[in-house]
Amino acid sequence: MLQQLQVLKQPRLLLVYAMTAVGYGGTFVAFTFLAPILEQITGLNSGSVALVLLVYGVSVAVGNIWGGKLADKKGPIAALQIIFGGLALVLLVFTFTAATPWLAIATVLVWGAFAFGNVPGLQVYVVQQAAQHAPHAIDVASGLNIAAFNLGIALGAWGGGLIVDQWGLQHTPWIGALIVVIAILLTRWSGQLDQINPLPSTVPSDAVISTH
Repeated sequence: MLQQLQVLKQPRLLLVYAMTAVGYGGTFVAFTFLAPILEQITGLNSGSVALVLLVYGVSVAVGNIWGGKLADKKGPIAALQIIFGGLALVLLVFTFTAATPWLAIATVLVWGAFAFGNVPGLQVYVVQQAAQHAPHAIDVASGLNIAAFNLGIALGAWGGGLIVDQWGLQHTPWIGALIVVIAILLTRWSGQLDQINPLPSTVPSDAVISTH
């Protein structure tokens, strides 16, 4: 408990948790309602939706590997800006492609590659921050980042439900994109703070806990 309190008193770690929660919150505003979107707006039948979601899962796995390699190559901040930027763009594009089956499917597959590509970078980054600001609680800091991930999912689903009730399914992707833009801004801010107080050397992405 004392270690958790120590972590939660570190502003730089709280900023990473905010990046995680907001980034995934934006994703799940739309992803929570992906199946209804594909059925009601795209016009796919339930069997086709299931197949699209299956292939989406493969795309997620590929994106996770790609994201880890990108974080190792460019560093977590640069990688996260690229991935969050791609994610926001894909969500925005989906707003316009959702009504056309083949375009919607193509967009969803690209979405999968970006949706979880930021997992390795976020976990590497939180370990780096913990090594500097809470060196005796690195495991706790990494675990709390997973909690932030789950919090983002929950808040995104809740917010998406409100959007659907008030405005309809078609508004979830672009609003999700706007939320992901906030994650980009938080990431840039954190990167600027790192220039003032540099972090330890990069931790390889395969040395941290995955969130899924």
